Amino acid sequence: MNMNPNILVCVTQQKTCERLIRRAANIKNQSKGSLFVIHVAKNDWNFLDNAKEGEALEYLFGISKSVGANLSVLKSDDIVGTIAGFARENNINCIIMGESLNDHAENHFYIELKRQLSNVEIQVIPPEEI
Repeated sequence: MNMNPNILVCVTQQKTCERLIRRAANIKNQSKGSLFVIHVAKNDWNFLDNAKEGEALEYLFGISKSVGANLSVLKSDDIVGTIAGFARENNINCIIMGESLNDHAENHFYIELKRQLSNVEIQVIPPEEI
């Protein structure tokens, strides 16, 4: 990995994504890079009407801030393309994301993201790893 990586953490609207942010913060603390956290919501998803999901994003926003990162929430139906565009705009060298419960969907997501960002290291963290 680049000695000064710019790291992007992809989160969902679940408090358990805290582990991904903390893992990325540990990597960032060993280097001089920057840390970014992103959540991409589908255009028809309204987290303001869902108290539990809105609360989880608020929680992750606090965790992000505590490790020196901002949580960006973007709306798009092209989630992979939006993440790839954000990564290019912010010179991201490393992406950290959680392993999907649905192996098939995660595999497609990972493959498409890797195709669009072939020069970026992508780490998929299983649920049991911290």
